[in-house]
Amino acid sequence: MPHASPLVVILVAALGLAFVLGTIANRLRISPIVGYVLAGIAIGPFTPGYVADSGLTLQLADIGVILLMFGVGLHFSPSDLLSVRAIVLPGAILQVILSTGLGAAAAWLFGWPLPSMIVFGVALSIASTVVVTRALQERRLVESERGRIAVGWLVVQDLITVVVLVLLPTIAGALHGGPSPAIDAGGLAAPLAITFGKLAAFFLVMWVVGRRVIPWMLHYVAHTGSRELFRLAVLSVALGVAYIAAELFGVSIALGAFFGGMILSESQLSRRAAEESLPLRDAFAVLFFVSVGMLFNPMVITAAPLRLIGTAAVVLAGTGVAAFALLSILRVQTAAALFVAAGLTQIGEFSFVLVNLGIDLKLLPGQSRDLVLGASILSILINPVMLAAAQRWSRRLEPPAQAASPPPEALLPTNLTGHAVVVGYGRVGRLVADGLRHDGVPVLVIEDAADALEQLRAQGIEALSGNAADERLLRAAKLPAARVLFVAIPEAFEAGQIVQQARRANPSIDIVARAHFDAEVGHLKNMGANAVIMGEREIAAAMLTHARAAHPV
Repeated sequence: MPHASPLVVILVAALGLAFVLGTIANRLRISPIVGYVLAGIAIGPFTPGYVADSGLTLQLADIGVILLMFGVGLHFSPSDLLSVRAIVLPGAILQVILSTGLGAAAAWLFGWPLPSMIVFGVALSIASTVVVTRALQERRLVESERGRIAVGWLVVQDLITVVVLVLLPTIAGALHGGPSPAIDAGGLAAPLAITFGKLAAFFLVMWVVGRRVIPWMLHYVAHTGSRELFRLAVLSVALGVAYIAAELFGVSIALGAFFGGMILSESQLSRRAAEESLPLRDAFAVLFFVSVGMLFNPMVITAAPLRLIGTAAVVLAGTGVAAFALLSILRVQTAAALFVAAGLTQIGEFSFVLVNLGIDLKLLPGQSRDLVLGASILSILINPVMLAAAQRWSRRLEPPAQAASPPPEALLPTNLTGHAVVVGYGRVGRLVADGLRHDGVPVLVIEDAADALEQLRAQGIEALSGNAADERLLRAAKLPAARVLFVAIPEAFEAGQIVQQARRANPSIDIVARAHFDAEVGHLKNMGANAVIMGEREIAAAMLTHARAAHPV
């Protein structure tokens, strides 16, 4: 009987173990990311037992990075990115410089030479795109002000990384030249000009060609009526643009995928494209965290504990303080500044690339890889805690009149009674709210998308900003005084949490939810919903009603 291929074995071992340990972590009320990283350590080469192919795992993780950044780009538009340029351009550049200086100072304490100090510092200054974007998506903040700032900051960091990766081999010889290396400015000008030329060419091609070709292709496929072909087209665009960006233009796959998604964001099909890529995006993103764990050698904890602590301190404390200070100077509101700064207190994929290149060029000692990987794992594990703390501290430190998130009204109970609460103001929620208002029923909407909140306020509809699974928002909605709750969001698991909490808050409230599948109907009813409407059934019923009226038997 033939043996399973290494690819199949990796998928089974990595995803299976990540699922088990991630579930345990979630049960212990800590981030599932902890479980994913521990799964990588368990199947890595530095622990006994099965050892997965790290090369294949890293390639699979790259697919996760591409799909994740493509999904983020789908929620952005070029105007969103340009709206924060005055903050992210000076802020990200200065933060990289300050973090590089702190990392270089740590390397100096380790007794490393100047070339190692510089490269080590740069490696510690670049945040992980995957970690930040996952945090934004989990909190539904991608389209918020802090989401735009964070993603714009990452884009600038990626551009800096591209330039460093191109220039580092060129200046490696000069850095080896002694304590005062003589760098040939003329020798640097050519590769620098080529790099910026490729970047400009990529942006031009995406803006002129991609802006027309990509939406046209997806619209054509959508009109075929084949969901399978549409999903395949979305994946082809995401992977294809990222590959072309890396191979032809020297742009990172993450940056290429982001711009591909951003170009498509102006199409009416952007929301559907995001939905179709979601399952694969989440599955492959898990492999990124598994791959981080696989690369880590736990022996560095006992071999160089003080150096590991110093490296982690630069990332967790140094970068966070520097980013917060710069954001404050740039007059970003305290809540957003705290959140973005906390999100940047970790390192990941680009740091690994930089440190590996530094070792290959003999600019870094071999131990630097273990220190960077160790600091990366520590920072990734601690980052969710820091983000949660940043959200709590922002509410304490910021004057009430200037509070940015959540809005003041999101924390104050509504004055409505006998009202209907609508969770989600998408296509379904909007129709429900409009119908209720037409019938003269007071309506309160719970929504977390910035554009939807603006529409609600423009129409004079009372709204609470945030995730309805948060007990604070359900208390503010005064469910005991409400007559009915409509859970109009499509995510069944999240809807189940909302239904369960609402039933506890008001055992007699009428709860109506939506579902796509029979299993979701049963789940939501078990959680406490009075009625669950499955869209496909209602469509079929309406079609039959029309047919029976037009053609009576």
